[in-house]
Amino acid sequence: MQLTTYISDLLYRYECVIIPGFGAFLTRHKSAQIDNFTNTFHPPSKIVSFNKQLQANDGLFANYVASVERCSYETALQRIRNFTAQISKDLLEGKTISFKNIGEFSLNEEKSLQFEPLHQQNFSTSAFGLSSFVSPKISREVYKETVQALEEKAPILFTPERRAARPYLKYAAIAVIALSAIGFGSLKLYEGQVQKFNYAERQKANSLVENQIQEATFVIENPLPVLSLQLPKHTGMYHIVAGAYRMEANADKKVEQLREKGFSPLKMDVSRYGLHQVLYASFEDRMEALKKLRDIQKTENADAWLLVQEIQ
Repeated sequence: MQLTTYISDLLYRYECVIIPGFGAFLTRHKSAQIDNFTNTFHPPSKIVSFNKQLQANDGLFANYVASVERCSYETALQRIRNFTAQISKDLLEGKTISFKNIGEFSLNEEKSLQFEPLHQQNFSTSAFGLSSFVSPKISREVYKETVQALEEKAPILFTPERRAARPYLKYAAIAVIALSAIGFGSLKLYEGQVQKFNYAERQKANSLVENQIQEATFVIENPLPVLSLQLPKHTGMYHIVAGAYRMEANADKKVEQLREKGFSPLKMDVSRYGLHQVLYASFEDRMEALKKLRDIQKTENADAWLLVQEIQ
């Protein structure tokens, strides 16, 4: 049955897969285990169980069937209904229904639904590729004679009997460890003193360099000429107005036109009448402003006029 394969796919991703009108498959995580009697190592796994009470459609199974088979949701749901109806019919006839890689269903003598999961199937993605294995028990008595022969030639004792017979070796080992610890502590103390000395010397050197930089005099034989920038400023009480516009866009357009002609125009803030005024130039002296106004009226704009106002 193809739908059982879809159920198996979903059990790898979800902990609850509901088959509408039939029941739900549930999974729970199980840690890795060791069977001390059989020396078998079992990897982490997800145990599958079945609950007949969960039959309400949550859309997960039907949507997955629709996406895999590229059919509508209603078509997928109808396929699931036909699938569960056939399973129920076979169970009532006394058949055992096998779900591939999941387990088997059957009815007992009281006509109650029974589910037996397939234990060798592992739905845990974190343990993918891992399987149970048996490790033979290690018998240390087999190698005892070989180790005792080595102890005759080497000063190191492996077997408990030899270690108990020569307790002085334990104290000798403790003494060696103690001496090693003292030597290591002395080395660390020496390294700490060296680091402190290096840090102090580095601080002295940095202080000396900073003092020399502060006392240094820099002489530039060929300095670059001073560059003076005169930016146009609109200051003063007397301003030559190029125009006043109701639409700000028209005022901006006028500003661009004047810039192209070599002027340094200024767009003033909107007036209390809602107009945007554009200025040619501003002057501190009234006579100078009137002279410039006459020149502009003759050569540029006959409608230019003089505004007497202080600009903030």
